[in-house]
Amino acid sequence: MPIDGPAQTPILDSLQNYLAEQVWPFHTPGHKLGKGAHSGLRQVMGAAALSLDLTVVPGIGDLFDKQGPVQQSQQQAAALYGADASYFLVNGTTCGIYAMILATVGPGEKIILPRNIHRSVMGGLILSGAIPVFVGAELDEQLQIAMNTTAEAYERAMELNPDAKAVLLINPTYYGVVGELERVVASAHQRDLMVLVDEAHGPHLHFSPLLPVQAISAGADLVVQSTHKILGSLSQSSILHCRRQRVSLCRLESMLQLVQSSSPNYLLLASLEAAVVQLMEGGAELIGKSVLLASQARERINRIDGLYCLGQDRVGRPGIAGFDPTKLVVTVSGLGIRGNDAAAWLRQQGKVQAELSDVNNVLFLITLADDEASIDQLVNALELLSCRYDGRKRPFAFSGLFLTQGPTSVGLSPREVVFGPRRRVSFDQSAGLVCAETVTSYPPGIPLLFPGEVITPAAIDYCRALLGQGLTILGPEDPTLKTVEVVA
Repeated sequence: MPIDGPAQTPILDSLQNYLAEQVWPFHTPGHKLGKGAHSGLRQVMGAAALSLDLTVVPGIGDLFDKQGPVQQSQQQAAALYGADASYFLVNGTTCGIYAMILATVGPGEKIILPRNIHRSVMGGLILSGAIPVFVGAELDEQLQIAMNTTAEAYERAMELNPDAKAVLLINPTYYGVVGELERVVASAHQRDLMVLVDEAHGPHLHFSPLLPVQAISAGADLVVQSTHKILGSLSQSSILHCRRQRVSLCRLESMLQLVQSSSPNYLLLASLEAAVVQLMEGGAELIGKSVLLASQARERINRIDGLYCLGQDRVGRPGIAGFDPTKLVVTVSGLGIRGNDAAAWLRQQGKVQAELSDVNNVLFLITLADDEASIDQLVNALELLSCRYDGRKRPFAFSGLFLTQGPTSVGLSPREVVFGPRRRVSFDQSAGLVCAETVTSYPPGIPLLFPGEVITPAAIDYCRALLGQGLTILGPEDPTLKTVEVVA
Protein backbone atom coordinates (compact mmCIF):
# COMPACT_ATOMS: atom_id res chain seq x y z
CA MET A 1 0.00 0.00 0.00
CA PRO A 2 1.85 3.15 -1.18
CA ILE A 3 1.89 6.32 0.88
CA ASP A 4 -0.13 8.95 -0.94
CA GLY A 5 0.58 12.54 0.01
CA PRO A 6 2.12 14.13 3.11
CA ALA A 7 1.87 12.67 6.61
CA GLN A 8 -1.44 13.21 8.37
CA THR A 9 -2.40 13.40 12.06
CA PRO A 10 -6.16 12.70 12.09
CA ILE A 11 -6.24 11.50 15.72
CA LEU A 12 -4.36 14.49 17.11
CA ASP A 13 -6.37 16.83 14.88
CA SER A 14 -9.67 15.42 16.16
CA LEU A 15 -8.59 15.90 19.78
CA GLN A 16 -7.52 19.48 19.17
CA ASN A 17 -10.69 20.24 17.20
CA TYR A 18 -12.78 19.07 20.15
CA LEU A 19 -10.89 21.34 22.54
CA ALA A 20 -11.25 24.26 20.11
CA GLU A 21 -15.06 23.99 20.38
CA GLN A 22 -14.78 24.91 24.08
CA VAL A 23 -17.72 22.74 25.08
CA TRP A 24 -18.42 21.89 28.72
CA PRO A 25 -17.54 18.21 29.29
CA PHE A 26 -20.16 16.11 31.06
CA HIS A 27 -18.54 12.79 30.14
CA THR A 28 -15.64 10.59 31.16
CA PRO A 29 -12.85 10.83 32.19
CA GLY A 30 -13.81 12.27 35.54
CA HIS A 31 -10.95 14.77 35.74
CA LYS A 32 -12.62 16.65 32.82
CA LEU A 33 -9.74 18.10 30.78
CA GLY A 34 -7.48 18.00 33.83
CA LYS A 35 -9.54 20.34 36.00
CA GLY A 36 -10.25 17.63 38.55
CA ALA A 37 -6.80 16.07 38.56
CA HIS A 38 -4.55 16.19 41.61
CA SER A 39 -2.29 19.23 41.63
CA GLY A 40 0.79 17.01 41.67
CA LEU A 41 -0.35 15.23 38.52
CA ARG A 42 -1.18 18.52 36.83
CA GLN A 43 2.27 19.84 37.67
CA VAL A 44 4.05 16.78 36.29
CA MET A 45 1.95 16.16 33.18
CA GLY A 46 0.94 19.70 32.36
CA ALA A 47 -2.46 21.08 31.49
CA ALA A 48 -2.05 20.50 27.75
CA ALA A 49 -1.45 16.76 28.09
CA LEU A 50 -4.27 16.27 30.58
CA SER A 51 -6.70 18.13 28.34
CA LEU A 52 -5.99 15.62 25.57
CA ASP A 53 -6.93 12.68 27.80
CA LEU A 54 -10.33 12.34 26.18
CA THR A 55 -12.70 9.50 25.45
CA VAL A 56 -15.02 8.44 22.65
CA VAL A 57 -17.15 11.46 21.76
CA PRO A 58 -18.52 12.46 18.34
CA GLY A 59 -15.74 13.56 16.04
CA ILE A 60 -12.93 11.75 17.85
CA GLY A 61 -13.92 8.26 16.82
CA ASP A 62 -13.61 4.81 18.35
CA LEU A 63 -10.65 2.46 18.34
CA PHE A 64 -12.78 -0.18 16.62
CA ASP A 65 -14.51 2.05 14.06
CA LYS A 66 -14.27 0.99 10.41
CA GLN A 67 -13.89 4.65 9.53
CA GLY A 68 -12.87 7.84 11.27
CA PRO A 69 -9.60 9.31 12.61
CA VAL A 70 -8.23 6.10 14.14
CA GLN A 71 -8.86 4.06 11.01
CA GLN A 72 -7.27 6.76 8.83
CA SER A 73 -4.18 6.81 11.03
CA GLN A 74 -3.93 3.01 11.04
CA GLN A 75 -4.08 2.96 7.25
CA GLN A 76 -1.19 5.40 7.16
CA ALA A 77 0.83 3.08 9.44
CA ALA A 78 0.06 0.10 7.21
CA ALA A 79 1.29 2.02 4.16
CA LEU A 80 4.50 2.97 5.95
CA TYR A 81 5.32 -0.60 7.02
CA GLY A 82 4.09 -2.33 3.86
CA ALA A 83 1.26 -4.20 5.60
CA ASP A 84 -2.23 -4.83 4.26
CA ALA A 85 -3.72 -3.67 7.56
CA SER A 86 -2.33 -2.31 10.82
CA TYR A 87 -4.00 -1.97 14.21
CA PHE A 88 -3.06 0.36 17.06
CA LEU A 89 -2.73 -1.35 20.44
CA VAL A 90 -3.17 0.42 23.77
CA ASN A 91 -2.83 -2.69 25.97
CA GLY A 92 0.74 -3.25 24.88
CA THR A 93 2.27 -5.88 22.64
CA THR A 94 0.87 -8.44 25.08
CA CYS A 95 -2.67 -7.92 23.79
CA GLY A 96 -1.38 -8.12 20.21
CA ILE A 97 0.18 -11.49 20.92
CA TYR A 98 -3.07 -12.64 22.54
CA ALA A 99 -5.05 -11.51 19.46
CA MET A 100 -2.66 -13.19 16.99
CA ILE A 101 -2.93 -16.52 18.77
CA LEU A 102 -6.69 -16.31 19.37
CA ALA A 103 -7.27 -15.43 15.70
CA THR A 104 -5.21 -18.39 14.51
CA VAL A 105 -5.55 -21.43 16.78
CA GLY A 106 -8.31 -22.72 19.02
CA PRO A 107 -8.75 -25.36 21.73
CA GLY A 108 -6.73 -28.50 21.02
CA GLU A 109 -5.04 -27.10 17.92
CA LYS A 110 -1.25 -27.11 17.68
CA ILE A 111 1.06 -24.15 17.32
CA ILE A 112 4.83 -24.52 16.83
CA LEU A 113 6.92 -22.02 18.77
CA PRO A 114 10.37 -21.54 20.30
CA ARG A 115 11.10 -22.38 23.93
CA ASN A 116 12.39 -18.87 24.68
CA ILE A 117 9.01 -17.19 24.18
CA HIS A 118 7.90 -14.18 26.19
CA ARG A 119 5.48 -14.95 29.00
CA SER A 120 2.71 -13.13 27.11
CA VAL A 121 2.74 -15.97 24.56
CA MET A 122 1.97 -18.40 27.38
CA GLY A 123 -0.97 -16.16 28.28
CA GLY A 124 -2.21 -16.44 24.71
CA LEU A 125 -1.95 -20.24 24.87
CA ILE A 126 -3.92 -20.32 28.11
CA LEU A 127 -6.66 -18.11 26.66
CA SER A 128 -6.90 -20.02 23.38
CA GLY A 129 -6.61 -23.58 24.66
CA ALA A 130 -4.04 -24.32 21.95
CA ILE A 131 -1.38 -26.97 22.41
CA PRO A 132 2.22 -25.71 22.12
CA VAL A 133 4.82 -27.68 20.21
CA PHE A 134 8.09 -26.26 21.48
CA VAL A 135 11.32 -26.24 19.50
CA GLY A 136 14.64 -25.63 21.16
CA ALA A 137 16.63 -22.46 20.69
CA GLU A 138 20.42 -22.39 20.56
CA LEU A 139 22.43 -21.51 23.66
CA ASP A 140 25.65 -19.54 23.67
CA GLU A 141 27.41 -21.25 26.58
CA GLN A 142 29.93 -18.45 27.04
CA LEU A 143 27.38 -15.65 27.19
CA GLN A 144 24.62 -17.81 28.71
CA ILE A 145 22.11 -16.30 26.29
CA ALA A 146 19.41 -18.16 24.40
CA MET A 147 19.90 -17.29 20.74
CA ASN A 148 17.30 -17.86 18.03
CA THR A 149 15.92 -21.16 16.72
CA THR A 150 17.35 -22.72 13.57
CA ALA A 151 15.28 -23.23 10.44
CA GLU A 152 16.07 -26.95 10.63
CA ALA A 153 14.49 -27.17 14.08
CA TYR A 154 11.32 -25.47 12.87
CA GLU A 155 11.14 -27.63 9.76
CA ARG A 156 11.63 -30.81 11.79
CA ALA A 157 8.74 -29.77 14.05
CA MET A 158 6.56 -29.08 11.02
CA GLU A 159 7.28 -32.55 9.62
CA LEU A 160 6.53 -34.24 12.95
CA ASN A 161 3.33 -32.22 13.46
CA PRO A 162 1.52 -32.08 10.10
CA ASP A 163 -1.69 -31.16 11.94
CA ALA A 164 -0.20 -27.91 13.31
CA LYS A 165 -2.07 -24.75 12.36
CA ALA A 166 0.55 -22.05 12.90
CA VAL A 167 4.17 -21.23 13.62
CA LEU A 168 5.33 -18.43 15.92
CA LEU A 169 8.78 -16.84 15.63
CA ILE A 170 10.75 -14.18 17.50
CA ASN A 171 12.40 -11.51 15.34
CA PRO A 172 14.67 -10.38 16.87
CA THR A 173 15.10 -11.75 20.39
CA TYR A 174 15.33 -9.37 23.35
CA TYR A 175 19.10 -9.51 22.85
CA GLY A 176 18.80 -8.58 19.17
CA VAL A 177 19.53 -12.01 17.68
CA VAL A 178 17.82 -12.86 14.38
CA GLY A 179 17.01 -16.30 12.98
CA GLU A 180 16.45 -17.56 9.44
CA LEU A 181 13.15 -15.74 9.15
CA GLU A 182 12.54 -15.85 5.40
CA ARG A 183 13.36 -19.55 5.14
CA VAL A 184 11.02 -20.47 8.00
CA VAL A 185 8.21 -18.34 6.55
CA ALA A 186 8.58 -20.06 3.17
CA SER A 187 8.66 -23.54 4.75
CA ALA A 188 5.56 -22.80 6.83
CA HIS A 189 3.59 -21.40 3.91
CA GLN A 190 4.45 -24.44 1.78
CA ARG A 191 2.64 -26.49 4.43
CA ASP A 192 -0.23 -23.97 4.64
CA LEU A 193 0.72 -22.88 8.17
CA MET A 194 0.08 -19.35 9.37
CA VAL A 195 3.18 -17.44 10.48
CA LEU A 196 2.98 -15.23 13.56
CA VAL A 197 5.93 -13.12 14.64
CA ASP A 198 6.69 -11.53 17.99
CA GLU A 199 8.64 -8.53 16.70
CA ALA A 200 8.34 -6.56 19.92
CA HIS A 201 11.96 -5.49 19.67
CA GLY A 202 11.97 -4.71 15.95
CA PRO A 203 9.68 -1.77 15.10
CA HIS A 204 12.70 0.08 13.68
CA LEU A 205 14.04 -2.67 11.39
CA HIS A 206 12.23 -1.37 8.29
CA PHE A 207 14.11 1.91 8.25
CA SER A 208 17.74 0.99 7.61
CA PRO A 209 19.36 -1.39 5.12
CA LEU A 210 21.95 -2.14 7.82
CA LEU A 211 19.27 -3.82 9.96
CA PRO A 212 17.72 -7.28 9.53
CA VAL A 213 14.57 -7.64 7.44
CA GLN A 214 11.30 -6.92 9.21
CA ALA A 215 8.86 -9.83 9.43
CA ILE A 216 6.03 -8.31 7.38
CA SER A 217 8.48 -7.78 4.49
CA ALA A 218 9.59 -11.41 4.86
CA GLY A 219 6.02 -12.56 4.23
CA ALA A 220 4.78 -13.21 7.77
CA ASP A 221 1.00 -13.19 8.20
CA LEU A 222 0.69 -11.46 11.59
CA VAL A 223 3.37 -9.33 13.26
CA VAL A 224 3.22 -7.38 16.50
CA GLN A 225 5.72 -4.63 17.35
CA SER A 226 6.38 -2.66 20.54
CA THR A 227 6.50 0.81 19.03
CA HIS A 228 7.23 2.27 22.46
CA LYS A 229 10.33 0.13 23.09
CA ILE A 230 12.57 1.59 20.39
CA LEU A 231 10.62 4.39 18.74
CA GLY A 232 8.89 7.52 20.01
CA SER A 233 5.43 6.47 21.20
CA LEU A 234 4.34 6.30 24.83
CA SER A 235 4.74 3.20 26.99
CA GLN A 236 2.04 0.55 26.46
CA SER A 237 1.47 1.54 22.81
CA SER A 238 2.17 -0.99 20.06
CA ILE A 239 1.08 -1.92 16.52
CA LEU A 240 -0.16 -5.18 15.00
CA HIS A 241 0.47 -5.63 11.27
CA CYS A 242 -1.14 -8.19 9.01
CA ARG A 243 -1.23 -9.65 5.52
CA ARG A 244 -4.71 -10.51 4.28
CA GLN A 245 -4.03 -13.63 2.20
CA ARG A 246 -4.30 -16.17 5.02
CA VAL A 247 -5.84 -14.05 7.77
CA SER A 248 -9.53 -13.58 8.50
CA LEU A 249 -9.68 -9.88 9.30
CA CYS A 250 -13.14 -10.29 10.82
CA ARG A 251 -11.86 -12.88 13.29
CA LEU A 252 -8.71 -10.86 14.04
CA GLU A 253 -10.70 -7.70 14.70
CA SER A 254 -13.10 -9.63 16.93
CA MET A 255 -10.19 -10.94 18.96
CA LEU A 256 -8.70 -7.45 19.22
CA GLN A 257 -11.97 -6.18 20.66
CA LEU A 258 -11.83 -9.04 23.14
CA VAL A 259 -8.37 -8.15 24.49
CA GLN A 260 -8.31 -4.36 24.07
CA SER A 261 -9.88 -1.76 26.33
CA SER A 262 -13.27 -0.40 25.27
CA SER A 263 -12.09 2.95 26.70
CA PRO A 264 -8.72 3.45 24.99
CA ASN A 265 -6.34 6.17 26.08
CA TYR A 266 -6.21 8.68 23.24
CA LEU A 267 -2.87 10.03 24.39
CA LEU A 268 -1.46 6.58 23.60
CA LEU A 269 -3.20 6.53 20.22
CA ALA A 270 -1.96 10.02 19.41
CA SER A 271 1.57 9.01 20.36
CA LEU A 272 1.41 6.03 17.98
CA GLU A 273 0.25 8.34 15.23
CA ALA A 274 3.07 10.78 16.01
CA ALA A 275 5.65 7.97 15.96
CA VAL A 276 4.44 6.88 12.52
CA VAL A 277 4.57 10.45 11.21
CA GLN A 278 8.06 10.89 12.66
CA LEU A 279 9.23 7.84 10.70
CA MET A 280 7.50 8.98 7.54
CA GLU A 281 9.27 12.33 7.75
CA GLY A 282 12.74 11.11 8.65
CA GLY A 283 12.85 7.45 9.64
CA ALA A 284 15.86 6.53 7.53
CA GLU A 285 17.94 9.37 8.95
CA LEU A 286 16.88 8.79 12.57
CA ILE A 287 17.38 5.03 12.58
CA GLY A 288 20.53 5.32 10.48
CA LYS A 289 22.00 7.58 13.16
CA SER A 290 21.09 5.04 15.84
CA VAL A 291 22.86 2.26 13.95
CA LEU A 292 25.97 4.38 13.47
CA LEU A 293 26.13 5.43 17.13
CA ALA A 294 25.62 1.86 18.30
CA SER A 295 28.37 0.58 16.00
CA GLN A 296 30.77 3.21 17.31
CA ALA A 297 29.85 2.34 20.89
CA ARG A 298 30.40 -1.39 20.22
CA GLU A 299 33.90 -0.74 18.91
CA ARG A 300 34.78 1.35 21.95
CA ILE A 301 33.31 -1.15 24.43
CA ASN A 302 35.25 -4.03 22.90
CA ARG A 303 38.46 -2.12 23.63
CA ILE A 304 37.69 -2.01 27.37
CA ASP A 305 39.51 -4.61 29.47
CA GLY A 306 37.28 -7.44 30.64
CA LEU A 307 34.26 -6.53 28.49
CA TYR A 308 32.83 -8.04 25.32
CA CYS A 309 29.98 -6.66 23.21
CA LEU A 310 28.13 -9.15 21.02
CA GLY A 311 28.54 -8.39 17.35
CA GLN A 312 29.12 -9.57 13.81
CA ASP A 313 31.76 -12.06 14.92
CA ARG A 314 29.05 -14.42 16.18
CA VAL A 315 26.85 -14.29 13.08
CA GLY A 316 26.80 -17.63 11.30
CA ARG A 317 26.77 -19.73 14.43
CA PRO A 318 23.67 -21.90 14.99
CA GLY A 319 20.69 -19.70 15.82
CA ILE A 320 22.46 -16.46 14.80
CA ALA A 321 21.61 -15.60 11.21
CA GLY A 322 22.02 -11.92 12.00
CA PHE A 323 21.70 -9.37 14.77
CA ASP A 324 20.37 -5.91 15.47
CA PRO A 325 23.40 -3.67 16.11
CA THR A 326 21.33 -1.19 18.14
CA LYS A 327 21.18 -3.75 20.97
CA LEU A 328 24.42 -3.52 22.96
CA VAL A 329 24.80 -6.83 24.82
CA VAL A 330 27.81 -6.32 27.11
CA THR A 331 29.27 -9.43 28.74
CA VAL A 332 30.85 -8.56 32.10
CA SER A 333 31.94 -12.00 33.33
CA GLY A 334 35.52 -11.12 32.37
CA LEU A 335 35.48 -8.58 35.20
CA GLY A 336 34.62 -11.29 37.73
CA ILE A 337 31.15 -9.89 38.45
CA ARG A 338 27.63 -10.80 37.52
CA GLY A 339 25.43 -8.84 35.19
CA ASN A 340 22.95 -7.71 37.83
CA ASP A 341 25.79 -6.48 40.07
CA ALA A 342 27.25 -4.56 37.13
CA ALA A 343 23.87 -3.01 36.35
CA ALA A 344 23.44 -1.90 39.97
CA TRP A 345 26.93 -0.35 40.04
CA LEU A 346 26.35 1.43 36.73
CA ARG A 347 23.08 2.89 38.02
CA GLN A 348 24.61 4.14 41.28
CA GLN A 349 28.10 5.15 40.20
CA GLY A 350 27.94 5.61 36.43
CA LYS A 351 24.47 7.18 36.34
CA VAL A 352 23.49 4.79 33.56
CA GLN A 353 20.35 2.61 33.65
CA ALA A 354 20.47 -0.60 31.61
CA GLU A 355 17.48 -2.20 29.90
CA LEU A 356 18.11 -5.54 31.60
CA SER A 357 20.80 -7.63 33.22
CA ASP A 358 21.26 -11.37 33.57
CA VAL A 359 23.94 -13.62 35.01
CA ASN A 360 26.73 -12.60 32.62
CA ASN A 361 25.40 -9.67 30.61
CA VAL A 362 23.97 -6.17 30.67
CA LEU A 363 21.81 -4.94 27.78
CA PHE A 364 21.67 -1.32 26.57
CA LEU A 365 19.28 -0.04 23.88
CA ILE A 366 20.38 2.62 21.41
CA THR A 367 17.39 4.44 19.95
CA LEU A 368 16.56 7.51 17.91
CA ALA A 369 16.82 9.54 21.15
CA ASP A 370 20.55 8.89 21.57
CA ASP A 371 23.40 11.15 20.55
CA GLU A 372 27.17 11.33 21.01
CA ALA A 373 26.79 12.64 24.56
CA SER A 374 24.69 9.67 25.70
CA ILE A 375 27.10 7.22 24.06
CA ASP A 376 30.03 8.91 25.81
CA GLN A 377 28.21 8.65 29.14
CA LEU A 378 27.64 4.92 28.61
CA VAL A 379 31.18 4.12 27.46
CA ASN A 380 32.76 6.21 30.24
CA ALA A 381 30.62 4.41 32.83
CA LEU A 382 31.73 1.03 31.46
CA GLU A 383 35.36 2.14 31.57
CA LEU A 384 34.93 3.07 35.23
CA LEU A 385 33.32 -0.33 35.85
CA SER A 386 36.33 -2.04 34.29
CA CYS A 387 38.69 -0.06 36.53
CA ARG A 388 36.65 -0.98 39.61
CA TYR A 389 36.69 -4.75 39.00
CA ASP A 390 39.85 -6.55 37.96
CA GLY A 391 38.46 -9.98 37.13
CA ARG A 392 40.39 -11.90 39.77
CA LYS A 393 37.20 -13.13 41.43
CA ARG A 394 35.46 -15.46 39.02
CA PRO A 395 31.66 -15.61 39.20
CA PHE A 396 29.90 -18.89 39.83
CA ALA A 397 28.96 -20.45 36.50
CA PHE A 398 25.76 -22.36 35.84
CA SER A 399 23.96 -23.33 32.68
CA GLY A 400 20.53 -22.47 31.40
CA LEU A 401 20.77 -25.17 28.73
CA PHE A 402 17.40 -26.62 29.69
CA LEU A 403 15.76 -23.35 28.59
CA THR A 404 16.89 -23.86 25.00
CA GLN A 405 15.73 -27.45 24.63
CA GLY A 406 12.27 -28.71 23.77
CA PRO A 407 10.65 -29.28 27.18
CA THR A 408 8.98 -32.49 28.27
CA SER A 409 5.21 -32.05 28.53
CA VAL A 410 2.33 -34.40 29.28
CA GLY A 411 0.15 -33.57 26.29
CA LEU A 412 -2.20 -31.25 28.14
CA SER A 413 -2.76 -27.72 26.91
CA PRO A 414 -1.64 -24.94 29.28
CA ARG A 415 -5.32 -23.98 29.59
CA GLU A 416 -6.30 -27.48 30.74
CA VAL A 417 -3.56 -27.40 33.35
CA VAL A 418 -4.32 -23.91 34.66
CA PHE A 419 -8.03 -24.64 35.08
CA GLY A 420 -7.58 -28.24 36.21
CA PRO A 421 -6.99 -29.73 39.69
CA ARG A 422 -3.73 -28.65 41.33
CA ARG A 423 -1.83 -29.15 44.54
CA ARG A 424 1.04 -27.33 46.24
CA VAL A 425 4.34 -29.09 46.92
CA SER A 426 7.87 -28.19 47.98
CA PHE A 427 9.72 -26.79 44.96
CA ASP A 428 12.93 -28.56 45.94
CA GLN A 429 11.04 -31.88 45.89
CA SER A 430 9.06 -31.24 42.70
CA ALA A 431 11.33 -32.93 40.13
CA GLY A 432 9.31 -35.24 37.90
CA LEU A 433 6.00 -33.53 38.66
CA VAL A 434 4.04 -31.44 36.17
CA CYS A 435 4.15 -27.69 36.75
CA ALA A 436 0.77 -25.93 36.94
CA GLU A 437 2.07 -22.33 37.06
CA THR A 438 4.08 -20.03 34.84
CA VAL A 439 7.44 -19.29 36.48
CA THR A 440 9.26 -16.39 34.84
CA SER A 441 12.43 -14.40 35.42
CA TYR A 442 11.75 -10.79 34.46
CA PRO A 443 13.32 -9.27 32.49
CA PRO A 444 13.68 -10.81 29.92
CA GLY A 445 10.32 -12.46 30.65
CA ILE A 446 11.09 -15.94 29.28
CA PRO A 447 9.18 -18.63 31.20
CA LEU A 448 11.49 -20.88 33.21
CA LEU A 449 8.59 -23.29 33.68
CA PHE A 450 5.16 -23.34 32.09
CA PRO A 451 1.86 -25.08 32.83
CA GLY A 452 2.10 -28.66 31.56
CA GLU A 453 5.91 -28.91 31.66
CA VAL A 454 7.62 -31.65 33.65
CA ILE A 455 9.88 -30.05 36.26
CA THR A 456 13.49 -31.22 35.99
CA PRO A 457 16.35 -31.05 38.51
CA ALA A 458 18.13 -28.65 36.12
CA ALA A 459 15.14 -26.28 36.21
CA ILE A 460 15.10 -26.35 40.01
CA ASP A 461 18.83 -25.63 40.21
CA TYR A 462 18.57 -22.79 37.70
CA CYS A 463 15.66 -21.12 39.48
CA ARG A 464 17.49 -21.41 42.79
CA ALA A 465 20.59 -19.82 41.24
CA LEU A 466 18.57 -16.90 39.85
CA LEU A 467 16.95 -16.30 43.22
CA GLY A 468 20.39 -16.39 44.79
CA GLN A 469 21.43 -13.60 42.42
CA GLY A 470 18.53 -11.44 43.54
CA LEU A 471 16.71 -11.68 40.23
CA THR A 472 12.93 -11.26 40.22
CA ILE A 473 10.63 -14.24 39.80
CA LEU A 474 7.13 -13.50 38.51
CA GLY A 475 4.11 -15.68 37.91
CA PRO A 476 3.92 -18.27 40.68
CA GLU A 477 1.72 -17.72 43.72
CA ASP A 478 4.85 -18.16 45.85
CA PRO A 479 7.52 -15.90 44.28
CA THR A 480 10.13 -17.20 46.74
CA LEU A 481 9.69 -20.65 45.17
CA LYS A 482 9.67 -22.43 48.45
CA THR A 483 6.59 -24.11 47.02
CA VAL A 484 5.07 -24.57 43.57
CA GLU A 485 1.72 -25.70 42.25
CA VAL A 486 1.71 -28.93 40.23
CA VAL A 487 -0.94 -30.96 38.45
CA ALA A 488 -2.87 -33.04 40.98
